[in-house]
This record gives sequence, structure tokens and C-alpha cells, in this order.
Amino acid sequence: MGSAQSDFEWLQARVQQHLEVIYADTPAAASTSELVPQLIQAMRLQRDVATPAPGRNTWSERDALLITYGDSLLAPGEKPLHTLKRFLDAYTKGVISGVHILPFYPWTSDDGFAVLDYSSVNEALGDWDDIGEIAASCDLMADLVINHCSSRSAWFENFLRDESPGRDYFFTADPAQDLSAVVRPRTSPLLRTVETVRGPRHVWCTFSHDQVDLDFSNPEVLLQFVRIVRLYLDRGVRIFRLDAIAFLWKIPGTSCLNLEQTHEVVRLLRTLIEHARHDAILITETNIPNLENLSYFGNANEAHCVYNFSLPPLLINTLLTGDCTYLRQWLMAMPPARSGTTFFNFIASHDGIGLRPVEGLLSDDELAALLGALQRFGGQVSWRALEGGAQRPYEVNIALYDALQGTVRGPDSWAFARFVCAHAIMFALEGIPGLYIHSLLGTRNDYQRMEHTGHNRAINRHQWQWSELEAQLADPASTHRQVMLALEALLRLRGAQPAFHPNAAQFTLQLGSALFGFSRHSQEPAQQIFCISNITDEPRLLSLLDLSLPEQAEWEDLISGERYPDPDQSLQLEPYQTVWISCRVTLTPRSPG
Repeated sequence: MGSAQSDFEWLQARVQQHLEVIYADTPAAASTSELVPQLIQAMRLQRDVATPAPGRNTWSERDALLITYGDSLLAPGEKPLHTLKRFLDAYTKGVISGVHILPFYPWTSDDGFAVLDYSSVNEALGDWDDIGEIAASCDLMADLVINHCSSRSAWFENFLRDESPGRDYFFTADPAQDLSAVVRPRTSPLLRTVETVRGPRHVWCTFSHDQVDLDFSNPEVLLQFVRIVRLYLDRGVRIFRLDAIAFLWKIPGTSCLNLEQTHEVVRLLRTLIEHARHDAILITETNIPNLENLSYFGNANEAHCVYNFSLPPLLINTLLTGDCTYLRQWLMAMPPARSGTTFFNFIASHDGIGLRPVEGLLSDDELAALLGALQRFGGQVSWRALEGGAQRPYEVNIALYDALQGTVRGPDSWAFARFVCAHAIMFALEGIPGLYIHSLLGTRNDYQRMEHTGHNRAINRHQWQWSELEAQLADPASTHRQVMLALEALLRLRGAQPAFHPNAAQFTLQLGSALFGFSRHSQEPAQQIFCISNITDEPRLLSLLDLSLPEQAEWEDLISGERYPDPDQSLQLEPYQTVWISCRVTLTPRSPG
């Protein structure tokens, strides 16, 4: 900053600006100046704090995150976080740069997303020392479950008793109000009636009646979450996933989705977190239509990364239909991320395949055909409520390997090739890849767990016994071993290519409906990679002339090692084969960013 204003003074002024927007129409508007020092103190920021440089990329082509529950891997007599650390050390060194451990706090439902206590580690998983050991060996991503908490939390118990902390922490509404415009991700009733010492209250429950929404119009709630963020930073968390952030602020009579106050809360959190740790990353989890999702970049002053929610359904639809038209159209319309921001790419997660992100991208008939195919492959459809009692599909719950076991015509023998093709496309796209542990392991639908829990999402939340997994990964004939080796080989290749930096330029190629392609371009050092996939179950010809390869360079496929001395030649791509055609350059190690 200039000499007229210190970095600390700039921070104070910036926090004040955020708060004035957030609380403009609330009783707290008159006291925002008192909240500024409280937030700065809660984050333990001192007068010598330095303002982070804008537009700095704190990631590189070597970054890839593994997404997992703390208890996805189980061993007798061992805490699951110990087992997870063993897996990371034994199987992902040099391949995975970070790990997203899904909510590892005490919880009551939704596999961790109904949090009882944000400040503790679930004893069934391990403790903070176990979390610290993982954070010491790789980048740790943790969930900030910020929209709601458990109905059995101490805060909510205090709400019922009209005691602090918690008495005014939860959003309530009058059932007589018109709430028909509220966007819902579930079919359960929005309001839940509870008995309190002040009489009946109607609490707001966006997701379930065990997940009660917090009221951020009360500044004390914001202050509590800033304290939680500081605790996570102290415990080694570098990457924060803002869970269900789009629903944060409520104003009855509106959609209560993506409100300006919600965006400003994200901006405030970024300001505070970046000043505490300059390389910290905020990722917004917003399972909503594509343009709304992109809005969480703000002006490069909100999320560092947004989940690329349109990618999973569009890519799966492409591989099931053998037609990349809609995927190509979407990619052409995607704006490049500004420096200091990027996309978080994924095609499978602990949740299902979200369908809201393809609203306006796929027609109702195309969506119905996709749903039909996935249901034939064992997928379960979860629904959301619309105005007037109607329902619309919200997500499909299915393991990715099963989702790609065939085409819209039915299962076939190309499941493995199709599955690897999906990841070869995802790994090459602009952004940072996130790989769900059950994709890395090629896990199939877990019908038994789904039936036991009564929840559709459990179909893709298998728990591996360590001894069984080790045996599978040691068996050359095992699909699980073959999947892991194939995906890790691609990630190793990716990490050595400057053109796969998350912010390297990307251009969509026009190769017809059967070949999906794009190119990536780095500047320092200079490299071009043409990423082309045959997304059909039949061999297809690719003419190198269509790529307009510069003749003075020598080209090769990084995946197969095949060289192309003749830029006029044609290649036959086998079903679901991907090529990464690169100019051969001498690569030297670079520092991230």
C-alpha cells in the first residue's frame, strides 16, 4: 500500500465496506464499526499484516486433489484417519498434491454435513493430531459447513432454551409468508416447527429437518464462523470449501439463492483469510445453473475457485451418446478464469451427478434420455421441489464407473476405456482436477450400503476394508488396480506439462460430433498440447491437418509416445482413445504459481 495508508488501515477499511453491504438493511447496520475490530481480532491479524498481492496463482500443473471421507478406508483396530494417511503415503505420493477430507467433525446426519461441533474431530475418525499429520504432508482442504448445522448441536439446544450462544443463531419465518419463490434442493418441507421456551418457532431447513439454517443477519453468527476459520488455519487447512454457500442469506419473498449479501460474505471471508495466509484458497460449492455458478468468481475478489458443476453431467452425456455437441458448445462459451482464479474440475464426488447445472444446456428430452440410461445402470434419482408441489430431478446417485458402463443403448465392453477417457478429458481442462477416491479405485455401486442407510447417495459412498483393498491393488488382473494405474499415469504426465497449468490458455477445437478436442497453451516455457478424444464406441480418423500444427515443431502423443513427423498424416483413434499431442520441448522444473 502507499505511505498514506498502511496495510492494516486498508484492511480495516475493506472489512468495514464489506460489512456495510452485508448489513445495510438490518438492525446491525448501526454497529458495523464495532464489528470490524472483532473480526480482525478473531482472525488474529496484527498491525504489521501484509496485504496479499492481487491476481497471484498459488497453484500449478502439479496440483490435483483427492476427495474422500475420513472413513472411506477401514482397518481393524486403527483410526480411519491413520488408514487414510497410510493410503496417501503408499499410493498417491507424487501424484496427488492435496486431499479434501469431507466433514470430519462430530455429526448427526447427511454423512457429516449436519455438524454437531465445528471445533472437534469426530472421535470415530481420529483427532486433530491425525488431521495435522495429513496437512503436514499435502495440502488439506476442509469443509466450512456454513449454511446450517445439526438440530442437536449445542447452538440449537440453546436456541430452544433461549440461551447464548445460539439464542438468535437460526433463521425463522412465519408460515403465513409467501415462500413460493424459494429455490429448494430437496422435497422436504422448508419450515420445521419446534417448541422453544418462547413458544412455537418455525425454523428454516433448506436441506433437511436435521440441518437447521443459520441466520447471518445476526453478526454474532458471522463472528463465530470467522473464529472457526482461524481454528482450521491453525490446524493446517489451506483450502476452504464453502458448502452450500449459495443459500446463505434469506429474504422471504425472494428466491433466497445467490443474494448480494451472500456474495459479500464470500468477499469478506476472502479478505480475512488471504490476510491470514496468503496462499489460502476459497472454493465455492454451488450446485446451480452455470452462469449463476460463475458469478462466484466476482471480479476476481470472491472465490479463488468454483466447482465446475456443469462438467460431470455434460461429459457423461457426451460419452453415453457418442455426441460431444453440447459439451463443445458449453466449453466454447466458458470464459477463461482471470489470473488469481481458476476452476475446480471434477466428474464424481460424494454427492450425485448434479442436474441443475445443465438447465438451459440440455433439452428435457435429452435429459430424460440421460436419466433413463443412468437408471438402467443402477442410478437413483433424487428430486427437488418446485412451486405448486411439482418435482424436478436434482441429481443422479451412482458410482461413476457404473455410470460409464455403456451407452444409451446399454452396457458394453468399453467401460474401462470410457472411464479412462472421461478422466483424460477432465485432467487436461483449464483448472485444478479433483478426483473422488472411488473414481481413483474404480469402485462400483454399493447397493447394500444404500439399502442399509436408506439414502440414495450412499450408493457412491462405499467403505473399503484395508486388507481387501490392498489385495485388489496388488492383483494385476483387478480392475481396481488397472484403473488406479491408468489414472495416476495420466496425472503424472499432466504434472510435467506447463501447458496444463490451471490458467494456461485454452481453445476449443471444431472436429465434429465424434471427436472432442481443445488445445492448451503455456507461455513460459512455451508449449502447446492438442487434447483430442474419440468419444464413441467406433474407431475414428483424425487428420492432423485439421489441427494446423506448425511444421517447424516435432510433435508426439504424450500418452502413447507415438511421434508424428508428418503433419499431413491421419491417425486412427480407437474407441474412447485420447491423445495429448504436444510439441516436443525440454521441460525444466518450475516453482508453483
